[in-house]
Amino acid sequence: MAPANQDDLSTNFSQVAELAAQLRVDSIRSSTSAGSGHPTSSMSAADLLAVLVSRHLRYDWDDPDLDANDHLIFSKGHASPLLYSVFKAVGVISDDELMTGYRRFGQRLQGHPTPALPWVDFATGSLGQGLADGVGVALAGKYLDRLPYRVWVLCGDSEMAEGSVWEALDKASHYGLTNLITVVDVNRLGQRGETELGWDMESYARRVQAFGAQAIIIDGHDPGMIDEAFSSATKASGNKPVVILAKTVKAKGFAEIENSPDWHGKPLPPDMADRAIAELGGERTLTVRGPLPDAGSKAEIGAPGAPLPRYKVGDKVATRKAYGDALAALGANDPAVVALDGEVSNSTHADEFAHAFPGRFFEMYIAEQQLIAAATGLASRGYKAFASTFAAFLTRAHDFIRMGAISGADLRLSGSHAGVEIGADGPSQMALEDLAMLRAVHGSTVLYPADATSAAALVQTMAGTSGISYLRTTRGAYPVLYGPEEQFPLGGSKLLRSSDTDDVTLIGAGVTLHEALKAAEILGAEGIQARVIDCYSVKPVDAETLLTAAGETRGRVIIAEDHHPEGGLGSAVKDALLLAPPSDLSISHLAVHGMPGSGTGPELLAWAGIDAKHIAQAARHLIQAGTPAGRSDLALPGQKP
Repeated sequence: MAPANQDDLSTNFSQVAELAAQLRVDSIRSSTSAGSGHPTSSMSAADLLAVLVSRHLRYDWDDPDLDANDHLIFSKGHASPLLYSVFKAVGVISDDELMTGYRRFGQRLQGHPTPALPWVDFATGSLGQGLADGVGVALAGKYLDRLPYRVWVLCGDSEMAEGSVWEALDKASHYGLTNLITVVDVNRLGQRGETELGWDMESYARRVQAFGAQAIIIDGHDPGMIDEAFSSATKASGNKPVVILAKTVKAKGFAEIENSPDWHGKPLPPDMADRAIAELGGERTLTVRGPLPDAGSKAEIGAPGAPLPRYKVGDKVATRKAYGDALAALGANDPAVVALDGEVSNSTHADEFAHAFPGRFFEMYIAEQQLIAAATGLASRGYKAFASTFAAFLTRAHDFIRMGAISGADLRLSGSHAGVEIGADGPSQMALEDLAMLRAVHGSTVLYPADATSAAALVQTMAGTSGISYLRTTRGAYPVLYGPEEQFPLGGSKLLRSSDTDDVTLIGAGVTLHEALKAAEILGAEGIQARVIDCYSVKPVDAETLLTAAGETRGRVIIAEDHHPEGGLGSAVKDALLLAPPSDLSISHLAVHGMPGSGTGPELLAWAGIDAKHIAQAARHLIQAGTPAGRSDLALPGQKP
């Protein structure tokens, strides 16, 4: 078939139908060739994409980085055969790549889309995330870029059971994101049978409306109705985002398996594929591109400039306060810096940025998944997004952080109120897993400063750090240890006490560094010389300094951390020491082994066995007995030691 231009398609729905048939055929061909994939989930949405791409998506396919381009997000990432068939139809990938590159080792047409392709903003496939990411892009478009691009998100009906979808719609409504258009492919069938609501379109509509959005119900296989709905969505008045609920049929176009619950995630065998392609009218070579965006570029945002905060050695300042101070100063120097928080900004001190730059601060309320997703969306538009909440609550958003790494997003996270140090609030508020969680994220950077100077410096460093970076901050105020001239490179550490005659190495970070310094004083009074290392960079860790210290202190190493023993500072240090361990290496790892309860910070540090007294005790054991000290046997009332 000869190529069609946009003018033809704008007046001729038969050409749109031909494009939809081509998308179905190519979805079948590519998945059958690969031996895996989701052709039936692609076929249900083919009419929607044919109308969108040919008539409404304003996109310069030759310049995917153009600021004015619309954005197309496949939240139902398993329908990648459809997305890649669209890319073939607009002429940015070849039929050969579609047929030989899909789901193959080393190829960019992966099983679920990733930004390895320049037309893909986010990795999707973990359902419930595309719309949430789209909220971040739409926030950028309306409030920062100030460009009229639209964000089109294709959702599946199964993912409408995810709470993150409704967090996204709630925030889209709150911020009046009429530039965000959600299209839900309601094909009734999930992986193992009918979805929660099936084809109950009115129930979907009521839920959408309850979250402040406008619902439009359509037949997802009627090009005219689809076109009218898309046009209405782009012209919607008021502040309500639009959700188009399209009733569709899984495997539409191949009667043999239409609406069958048995064909989710299964490629058609070659003989069935041949029958399906014949029923759809055979292969096609239609090439089509829709409207181009209007010319435009990002709005310029000024920055007044400000010095980074300075602190006096010995003054007591919480690292969370230093985070807020540094973030506000950073915002004054860099207009690309934006901040988000999960309704605890008066505790994380992100409110300092909010007060200084209200136009670049986005409150996500108690919606941590949306917090990370919005930051991811803003980052995709080139903004340096800092997102903060209590460290314990980042666990709820871990899958969004994980997917951010797959997307190659640059995210800067700050988690406050970490560890048992926070005291009386109890274990629900105590982050004791966060270092392990963030260390496990691909390419991440994990930082745990002990004082305000290092915290402020590391915030500045994070602004220029690629990938996922995490700053763990402490609730309590502790003495400033470093002057403003000190540098804190990633992968570094600080020696606070050392001599040529050190007997043992004490390693801490955050609150336990202060306890290690106290322990060194206790030991010094007994004639035991302790080397003290501030391991502020947990990932990457300063392996060279750690190995040197272990070698020069007869292999005696004490690690103390306000975290569970698995995966945190202790694991990072031990991984480093095992690279080239001294022959006499003996490690005592002090961590929070039990389940804490309420109490004061000092009481809980003592109970966990990570205070100065227990660090000193562990050092004595290594020196006197040559064996590591065990964990504390202290217990809280009602708990076993």
